Amino acid sequence: MTSYDFSQVDVFATAPLTGNPVAVVHDAIGLTDEQMAAFARWTNLSETTFLLPPTDPRADYRLRIFTPSAELPFAGHPTLGSAHAWLENGGTPASRDGVVQECGIGLVELRRDGSALAFRAPGFLRSGTVDDATLARAVAALGVPPEKVRAANWIDNGPGWLGLLLDSAEDVLALAPDHAAIGDLDLGVIGPHAPGGPADFEVRAFCPELAVPEDPVTGSLNAGFAVWLIGAGVARSSYTVRQGTALGRAGDVRITTDAAGDQWVGGASTTVVRGTVAL
Repeated sequence: MTSYDFSQVDVFATAPLTGNPVAVVHDAIGLTDEQMAAFARWTNLSETTFLLPPTDPRADYRLRIFTPSAELPFAGHPTLGSAHAWLENGGTPASRDGVVQECGIGLVELRRDGSALAFRAPGFLRSGTVDDATLARAVAALGVPPEKVRAANWIDNGPGWLGLLLDSAEDVLALAPDHAAIGDLDLGVIGPHAPGGPADFEVRAFCPELAVPEDPVTGSLNAGFAVWLIGAGVARSSYTVRQGTALGRAGDVRITTDAAGDQWVGGASTTVVRGTVAL
């Protein structure tokens, strides 16, 4: 067995244990695909990541991202949490402007957002309107009255998200999904809070095919929603999201748009566990 430095980071957290944890294995050189997948199943977190030397000279490191059942080309909270762990463990970016991560979808840029980090929302692998049969299946599986669905769109930036906009945050929190009926769909749902609420929007994410029935706080989904809703004029260029409420978490996601019109997804990260893992 070989020992590797290990961090478990709480991401989008207002305080420790309130966000979404990611397990991070540092300098994971020599681990096979099977070992990575087995460790991800063992941690049983929504994602476990492995930091590796980059193959692209423009990147600071390469990241592999595993759920308990599959490898993902990109995911948001693992991107933020892994960058936080890499920096905390002595990683030095090549550029003063931020960190460049290499992963399955290519290069992802990160920058400091005050004391937190933010990543530039990647482009879509699939976007556009949802066919009637798929939308009807999603609405039925979520148990939401069809008249409460304002809009739906494919917002797939890696995990395969189908996004639904509901009338209100209360409608989002009232969902009682049938995970078996969701099946192989990865569903994200968003609804606006009333003015003066705890955030501008409430979000929930359901991806049972990845062995994650409901994800506590989801960076890739919020990136997809930001690109879609800001581009459609539904959301302001900067807004806040609360996620994880239904699971007893208090995820805090912050969306901003830069001068070039690109969306950035940010949130605070806190290392809760630090040590070594023998694999």
